[in-house]
Amino acid sequence: MASLTTGDVKASKLINDISDISFTQIFIIIVSVWFLIYITRKLLPVLARHGPSRLRLYFLAAVPFIRLCLLAASVLMIIPIIFNITLQNFLVIAGAVSVAIGFAFKDLASSLIAGVVAIFERTYRPGDWVKIEDDYGEVQQVGLRAITLRTPDDDIITIAHDRIWDNNISNSNDGEQTLMCVADFYLDAAHDAAAIRTVLHDIALTSAYLDYSKPVLVILAEVPWGSHYKLKAYPFDMRDQFEFISDLSVRGKLGIREAGGKEVQAPAMIQTPGQA
Repeated sequence: MASLTTGDVKASKLINDISDISFTQIFIIIVSVWFLIYITRKLLPVLARHGPSRLRLYFLAAVPFIRLCLLAASVLMIIPIIFNITLQNFLVIAGAVSVAIGFAFKDLASSLIAGVVAIFERTYRPGDWVKIEDDYGEVQQVGLRAITLRTPDDDIITIAHDRIWDNNISNSNDGEQTLMCVADFYLDAAHDAAAIRTVLHDIALTSAYLDYSKPVLVILAEVPWGSHYKLKAYPFDMRDQFEFISDLSVRGKLGIREAGGKEVQAPAMIQTPGQA
């Protein structure tokens, strides 16, 4: 039988000899990538806050993508330093890692895979306002395992990415600079509908928060207990959405009274058309 050559022996080894592994090089790669990620996480949000408004979401959305690319690059640089990469060894390593992850870190692996999918499909980006189940807020950070939301009550919520497998994700602006706001009004059926629609339309047009480049809509739905009006408009800055809705509601109520309309309490158990 032919004896194994030195090359065959070396090719069969999964891990390089300890003397051949440059721990200094690994350390430099890790520190460099950590530093670049740190700079990215600090610099781009500052540029988003102080730069042009139209570029804000682009700066914020770049943070998770750059971090993912840097982490992937570091792994690709470190693996050849530690492991003796051949096709045979690659298959062995990949199989072992897959089995370990599948049994020991199933939920973590699911979240990591979902995170990569979310980043590349742009399901949500920093700066987007999203609703996941009962949680609604602005995406603050998109990590590899989870995202963090800041709610209207200023709470920070961490949500694992694997929610996207089983739940619908409602994205209110989807990368745009603004989003639709809706103010609801419930009136007794005995009123001049044309006059009320005109009043509500004018209320939106005179709001200091309005984005005039977007349409203003007044939708009327007749229901058993009266009339349901929805005043739909867009604020110039989506961060003003709650102040905008409050402004529309306060001035809309006053305008309705002056136009002869009478507001009523909508029955809690009756769902109006188009209402979630």
